Amino acid sequence: MTTETRSRHTISLAGQKPRFEGPRGSITHMDVTDLPILRRLSIRRLLLAPLGLREPHWHANAHELGYCVHGEALITIAGNHAERESFVVQAGEMFFVPSGAMHSIENIGTGPAEFVLAFSHEKPEDFGIKAAFGAMSDAVLGNTYDLPAAAFTPFDRQVAGSEILELPAHRAIEDEARHVNPYKYSVEATPPQIDYPAGNAHTTKAALWPALRDIAMFSVTITQQGMREPHWHPETAEMGYVLTGQARMTILNPDGQTDTYLIGPGDAYFIPAAYPHHIENVGEGNVHLLIFFDQVSPGDVGYRSLINVYPRAVLAAAFGIPEAELPEFPFTEIDPLLVPRPNPLDPVL
Repeated sequence: MTTETRSRHTISLAGQKPRFEGPRGSITHMDVTDLPILRRLSIRRLLLAPLGLREPHWHANAHELGYCVHGEALITIAGNHAERESFVVQAGEMFFVPSGAMHSIENIGTGPAEFVLAFSHEKPEDFGIKAAFGAMSDAVLGNTYDLPAAAFTPFDRQVAGSEILELPAHRAIEDEARHVNPYKYSVEATPPQIDYPAGNAHTTKAALWPALRDIAMFSVTITQQGMREPHWHPETAEMGYVLTGQARMTILNPDGQTDTYLIGPGDAYFIPAAYPHHIENVGEGNVHLLIFFDQVSPGDVGYRSLINVYPRAVLAAAFGIPEAELPEFPFTEIDPLLVPRPNPLDPVL
């Protein structure tokens, strides 16, 4: 088996040059400009220093699903009809922002904060509050707020908005911000929906988090004793980000070519709907993946259960071998998602 280090399906997000970088943080993108195969999904990595603030902004064509890797931040969302949501997220917690809703991310901790942000479009369109105000005249803004036009003369209309701002000091956080919120989900604190010696999976999908639209995520850990069985998602694209560990992926393309490549911390990948693929741990320790989908309830067809669909005579004809030489496949009613790996690891070349 030959293992490639590059593929049209993957990119090193950690190795990308940030699209924005300032004293209080940076934003690194993986969209269709960077990985042309992307459809209906993209990803960003946001780093915020203490007192760093992601400018209030919104996405015209994409929902946003964020995962806090470490740190503590205040998420504030302004939605339809003066709706306001403000809540604190910490490591292992997630937030969801509907398309078009203005939101900000403020580091309220004493150390750096890191977020992995997924979007339900291959090239999200961003609008910032500074540019939105700058587009309107002083008179229009004055009329909006029952103020004289001169009240808006100090506004800077020549300089583009800064994506990450610096606050002068920490401010008091209201107690309600630490309560349960419909746009927040403590994914790592909930019991895993799948839990085997081969690994586990914490899932966020519509049945568990009703706020979600057009996007979902599985937080998947694969141990050295297991692997993600070969499978595909019939109507769902998959985009992943490696938090920890070293893994090997294999993807079958429609032209019959196979991509087999290594991924490690900071790498991201994309797999179109219905492409067969598989993931296994090839390093020391566990592999932890954030796996995003472009549906709120992703479907799955696994090799382990699909083999029971057809009679052995049909399978023998398909594989071109005598029926007697077929393995004795076990009956599997429900795919396990993660399976043990008793056989030796294929060489990593």
